[in-house]
Amino acid sequence: MAGLAASLRALLAHSIDYAGMFPPCQLELEPALKNQAEYLRTPDAWMLSAFVLPVDQFGAAKQLLSEFDPLHPLRVSALGSKTENAGAFREALAKTNVAVRSLSAHNVDLVSVTQLEMFLPRDVDAPLLNEAGSILGTLPVFWEAPPDRAEQTIALVAEINSNADAPTFGYKLRSGGVTADAFPTSMQIAQALVTPATHQVPIKFTAGLHHPLRQHRDEVQGKMHGFLNVLGAAVLAAEHKWDTKQTVLMLEDENADSFSFTDEFFGWRDWKIDTARLQYRRQFVTSFGSCSFDEPREDLRVLGFL
Repeated sequence: MAGLAASLRALLAHSIDYAGMFPPCQLELEPALKNQAEYLRTPDAWMLSAFVLPVDQFGAAKQLLSEFDPLHPLRVSALGSKTENAGAFREALAKTNVAVRSLSAHNVDLVSVTQLEMFLPRDVDAPLLNEAGSILGTLPVFWEAPPDRAEQTIALVAEINSNADAPTFGYKLRSGGVTADAFPTSMQIAQALVTPATHQVPIKFTAGLHHPLRQHRDEVQGKMHGFLNVLGAAVLAAEHKWDTKQTVLMLEDENADSFSFTDEFFGWRDWKIDTARLQYRRQFVTSFGSCSFDEPREDLRVLGFL
């Protein structure tokens, strides 16, 4: 790993949840799992986190584990079904719990469920979320809600975590999609990142973050957020108690020269966080889902960071 700055490693360790089955890649289950197994055996595997697998595909996945071994097991981020209201959410939760326990018990050497991601309907309240916690036990869960509900969802999750022995609930923010209107504004992301509760609530991102730096992309006819911008702004905003204005500045910076990585610290312009503090902050800024594991790495190499 000669030449890899410790702060870059700290910022990106296990940061990419591989979501090859989702747009725009939309691979079938088998080739996507094959990719994950191959990625686990590359020198860049340190950047790879879980494989995003919809709960309704668990049965099929059990038949496709031959590519994995105890040294290279399949770690799954389970994706629960999206529901419209609290009643349907409660039903889906029960089914999801059964599926997770079944997959986890299937072959403990080859596969494990490390986290759950699930959409949170608007009418789910604190008692129902507490109930979810008692059903799911210690499994870490990231609850997704749209950007306009980010602050209230984070507050709700923080309240529930404060009553638990260990904070198992986090917030999931959709940071893009296949069309320009699927992308939240920089201000919407900034508001989620500077909400004080966020600094004690794990946050993960999904969609639209294949590239390190913010840039215009023809395929979405608009700007795509960069994962160095988003992850970097999340840790620096928490460390330096930034306001939304300062956070937006970093989220919208398209200049690679603004970002510096050394063994001692990660810096953006004049702001720095040392590597040990960065590792601490990463507990609360966990990962981003990407349908490509190749694009982020290729781009980092082109920029000279990798």
